[in-house]
Amino acid sequence: MISTKVFWNKCQGNNWCSLLNVNLEHAHFDNMEGVYIIWHGGVKPRTVRVGQGIIKDRLAKHRSDPKILGYQQDGLYVTWAQVVHYQRDGVERYLAEALKPLVGDNFPDVPPTEVNLPW
Repeated sequence: MISTKVFWNKCQGNNWCSLLNVNLEHAHFDNMEGVYIIWHGGVKPRTVRVGQGIIKDRLAKHRSDPKILGYQQDGLYVTWAQVVHYQRDGVERYLAEALKPLVGDNFPDVPPTEVNLPW
């Protein structure tokens, strides 16, 4: 398995970002493409969704997805990493296999590309 190091983004104060409150219009998101992880907090945090693409567009869509919002009672958090286009499918595959998200089951059918996890 190929291993790649990525930088997982946090919000101001080095805190995890709230999916519902992160400012997707901030210049940081201009031309930002890569992978992301959405999870819920609570007593037993779990990964809710992983994916890839234009980060602000994908996160904006997930903010209104009832399947994802069903987990908001424990808080929904998000982190993202810039990943070059030719590695994204493999990274998304790796994240799906490693984190077993509660939502989503149609991940790229490619060999996984291992990356460091944000935790």
